[in-house]
Amino acid sequence: MKIYIMRHGEAENRAPSDAERALTGRGKQDSVSVMTDGVKHGLRHVDLALVSPYLRAQQTFQAISHLFDYTKQETCKGITPYGESGDVFEYVQALVEVQKLESLLLVSHLPLVGFLTSEFVPTIAPPMFTTSGLVCIEFDPATRSGEVLWHLHR
Repeated sequence: MKIYIMRHGEAENRAPSDAERALTGRGKQDSVSVMTDGVKHGLRHVDLALVSPYLRAQQTFQAISHLFDYTKQETCKGITPYGESGDVFEYVQALVEVQKLESLLLVSHLPLVGFLTSEFVPTIAPPMFTTSGLVCIEFDPATRSGEVLWHLHR
């Protein structure tokens, strides 16, 4: 199956709280550009998109969602910047098994996106993600491991 992990686009520095930081114009533009490249690399459909409840992640998904097909989108409280990668990995593993998913997109934050990538690909150290960064992992739920097929960024 394919697991896609994306970091939100560039966000404003100031807001009443971290969760309320909005995307900048550049953040939206870069996210669309990276996802357009993702589509060229084969990301045309995802069975499920899990999106952080933080404003900048929600806005990133809104900006890119017209570029590919998806069956379902859910807000996932566990994939904020403070999420635990091991817990998210187990949650995704359960979702894949129960819902028979063939593809999944997570739109999240640093540092979680890097740690989560290394949960799915245990042979690598957590990679750096620029804003709007997108990684594609070929993942085998039976062996609980995968490999990075590509990593796109601006």
